[in-house]
Amino acid sequence: MSSTDLPLPALREEVFPSLSDAQIERVARHGRRRIVKAGEVLVEQGAATIPLFVILSGALEAVLPTQLGKSIVTLTGRGQFSGEINNLSGRSAIFRLQAPGDGELIELDHPEMIALVQTDAEIGEMLMRAFILRRVSFTTAGVSDVVLVGSAHSADTLRLKEFLMRNGHPYAYLDLDQDSEAERLMATFNIAVNDVPVIICRGQSVLRNPSNRAIADCLGFNESIDRTRVRDLIVIGAGPSGLAAAVYAASEGLDVLVIETNAPGGQAGSSSRIENYLGFPAGVSGQELAARAYTQAEKFGADLLIDKAIRLHCDRQPYAVSLESGSDVSAKTIVIAAGVQYRKPALENLERFQGVGVYYGATFIEGQLCAGEDVIVVGGGNSAGQAAVFLANAAARVYVLVRSGGLAQTMSRYLSRRIEETPNIELRTHTEVVALLGDSHLERVRWRNNQTGETEEKAIRHVFMMTGAAPNTAWLDGCVALDDKGFVKTGAELVPDDLAAARWPLERLPYLLETSLPGVFAVGDVRGGSVKRVASAVGEGSISVSFVHQVIAR
Repeated sequence: MSSTDLPLPALREEVFPSLSDAQIERVARHGRRRIVKAGEVLVEQGAATIPLFVILSGALEAVLPTQLGKSIVTLTGRGQFSGEINNLSGRSAIFRLQAPGDGELIELDHPEMIALVQTDAEIGEMLMRAFILRRVSFTTAGVSDVVLVGSAHSADTLRLKEFLMRNGHPYAYLDLDQDSEAERLMATFNIAVNDVPVIICRGQSVLRNPSNRAIADCLGFNESIDRTRVRDLIVIGAGPSGLAAAVYAASEGLDVLVIETNAPGGQAGSSSRIENYLGFPAGVSGQELAARAYTQAEKFGADLLIDKAIRLHCDRQPYAVSLESGSDVSAKTIVIAAGVQYRKPALENLERFQGVGVYYGATFIEGQLCAGEDVIVVGGGNSAGQAAVFLANAAARVYVLVRSGGLAQTMSRYLSRRIEETPNIELRTHTEVVALLGDSHLERVRWRNNQTGETEEKAIRHVFMMTGAAPNTAWLDGCVALDDKGFVKTGAELVPDDLAAARWPLERLPYLLETSLPGVFAVGDVRGGSVKRVASAVGEGSISVSFVHQVIAR
């Protein structure tokens, strides 16, 4: 049995299932018995390692220490077990776990729990589903070790919300302009209005407008990751292609480290709904797809490091990657899945309004900001189409602006038809934004027809930029051959001159998806000639692993 005040999914028994006696016996083979006394703390909030506990007798209690010991969840009865997603990922504990009374438990450390999940399909499925649903409950309720104090008028507030959301970390949000509790909290921690947005981490550390990496450090995202050992594979980027490579490589026994600058998902992570991905007839959000893929990678033992790759050292073996945090990590093989960034049009005030009227992704958070208002989506690709259809559910009107004469050459037919048939979406062809106007927030937008020269100005406070993309390859520093647009050349695209310039050292030609550097592969949007679709990115990521095996075997 369990008690909790959290909003829970309808199938409560899947959130707090009980293991049978036969299942308990199988768990016991992976761990050890432990006697606990009343009041004993088993895991402290912020602990870098979180064991899994199964109750034989007694109870377990998850507590937020910063709320005067308030109990979040109490587990009682034989077969109940502790844990949520951070048990799987190896990230720091969100809650304190303690024993309210005497009892007996089975304890499994992290490697033992991972071994159990990987080798016992039945128990592994129970644990995984319970962990995921518990995290959903915490996120929905805003129950966490993080409080974000921000403002709807702050671009950095939006950035911090998105970072926490896309990393799957729950948080409580207090709006400076609306919540009286925000003022009390600011007074308690001596926070000035100019400090906002502020992250309060575990009721102790106050981070004033922190960088994403500072939040990751405070919450222990990277704390358990060993940066000293030589990996079989380093994957740069946790978009669909990078996560696919990580899942397949880790599931096949390779030691995998994924390096991601911000959060899993890449460009796809900002897609509100992908409706043409195989196996999801009702569609799936980019965030949900990324979260599932990341959880799969964790299940098989891959590590995810939130940091930025700033240089590839290609003059040594094993290869090394320098990180923004100052350390290096090494591996026998590399998969470059660094993706692309939307190009930013040359508009005055563009940076000024970023996050306060100008956005580069359309997720639930942005959708809330523009409910009931007119919005603009700039771009004619699938990302723009998905954004327009999603925003039309809440916005009064969605203007889709494209420089060309239509969508047929750039957008999937199902999306262009959806746009045509949605009454509050208006397509404007041969149209470009020429001015962004306002003070602290975008207030008005001026656009121009590039054929007639006619301009029009409207009171619109939200513009979604989904224009052409530029590859994230500057950090490669000449290590691999690039095409004239900066995308990585691979396989058959590498002509003899490319290989001669790179001093290709092997008798064989590069494998499919291999770059001009042996054992270094490129997949997904960063690769020259790639098909800009989620399914193809996933395919490339998985295919690359077969060649990684061949390189390691040699």
